[in-house]
Amino acid sequence: MSIDKPVTIIGGHGKVGLRAARILSEAGAEVYSVIRNPDHADDVRAAGANPVVADVETLDVDGLRELVRGSGSVVWTAGAGGGNPDRTFAVDRDAAIRSMDASAAEEVGRYVMVSYDGAGPDHGVPEDDSFFPYAEAKGAADAHLRDSDLGWTILGPGALTDDPGGETIGVGDDKREDRSTSRDAVAAVIAAVLRRPDTAGRTIEFSDGDIPIGEALTRE
Repeated sequence: MSIDKPVTIIGGHGKVGLRAARILSEAGAEVYSVIRNPDHADDVRAAGANPVVADVETLDVDGLRELVRGSGSVVWTAGAGGGNPDRTFAVDRDAAIRSMDASAAEEVGRYVMVSYDGAGPDHGVPEDDSFFPYAEAKGAADAHLRDSDLGWTILGPGALTDDPGGETIGVGDDKREDRSTSRDAVAAVIAAVLRRPDTAGRTIEFSDGDIPIGEALTRE
């Protein structure tokens, strides 16, 4: 299935966002990549996407509605990057939730959230762990998305690497024991689910593996 309407990637200069933009644009999709730093615009163009400079951390729902207007799908790959709990909650939870509300108001057909394997209210991360704010933020954002009327898909990759990959993954019992997951694979899965209406309403946790992505996405 082709992607007929524009795709907006929020977090467009991230390692996953740039990879996804390249895959989608090479497949003929019109891609808009949202970046905060205008100096990153050339990198976005080199990936085949149209750079859109905006700070999603400070935009309200109306501002985000303008950002996603006309999009057929929105992909959230943005993140505060850790280190500051307040910013983590501001970006990974609050801005993400506002982008969902904006997408719903603009009747965007699909919304893909890049989360992580194990995210949720029962994430089990201790409060004194530096990962706790991120786990809490992602759990809240994912829950809001599941309660929305959007055609959502939540992706739960394992520990991200820059190792080459992208054609095969592991799901269920076939996930790697160490949950290692290449960013190439995450980008490829993003592009694949946008072509697959049957992935709407699903949470897909995966790692690197040996199953062709198309086959893996048919498994519940």
